[in-house]
Amino acid sequence: MATIGVTRGLGDHDLKVHDSNIYIKPFLSSAPEVRIYDLSKYDHGADDVLILATDGLWDVLSNEEVAEAITQFLPNCDPDDPHRYTLAAQDLVMRARGVLKDRGWRISNDRLGSGDDISVYVIPLIHGNKLS
Repeated sequence: MATIGVTRGLGDHDLKVHDSNIYIKPFLSSAPEVRIYDLSKYDHGADDVLILATDGLWDVLSNEEVAEAITQFLPNCDPDDPHRYTLAAQDLVMRARGVLKDRGWRISNDRLGSGDDISVYVIPLIHGNKLS
């Protein structure tokens, strides 16, 4: 809604959308979604990753689109390249931003690209193998 910064968002209970009477509170929660994944229960390969990203990615790409992009990208990288996960994150950022066309930033199927900040971390799970 182009009104609130994440760092200020958790305490602004009475904040309204700019130039309106719409309260932000129904759209903003300080309660995180938490999921537990026991790394030691599984044997992970070099292409098994966790994607941690801001809404700039998730607002324009589905879980399936992100999974497909990573599944296509990582096998084309040298498994010993220490930058492969950084390159994969950069690829996701570029997919979410899209390309500049006459009608603005566009991603696949001529959908709008993200106009939001986009932060993406591609976290390899293979290091969890050492936990067991």
